[in-house]
Amino acid sequence: MGAEPGIAAAARLFKVLGSESRLGLLRIVEREPRTVGALSEATGMSQPLVSQHLRTLRQADLVLARRRGKEVVYEIADRHVAHVIADALAHVIEPASAGSDIEPPRKDAS
Repeated sequence: MGAEPGIAAAARLFKVLGSESRLGLLRIVEREPRTVGALSEATGMSQPLVSQHLRTLRQADLVLARRRGKEVVYEIADRHVAHVIADALAHVIEPASAGSDIEPPRKDAS
């Protein structure tokens, strides 16, 4: 099957975004760049676990690491990522029938 360009890369992106912990970290660094320690405190996750998730997010080009003196501060890499997450949250929060112009299939009474 000749897939549309970018489909495989988008699937890899959604795989990375498929973690509740990573989505939470992205939402935090979207609002304000943070260190591993600050992210650990904000999420209740251990620093090693936060670091593992940040490594995955960096490899997927979803966060940037910036050195500030002795600290490394993480921030969201791209506003598109923030929009994807915001749209996904809006989708799951809105009522299932809101915005749908498609009628459900009718059951025949035959």
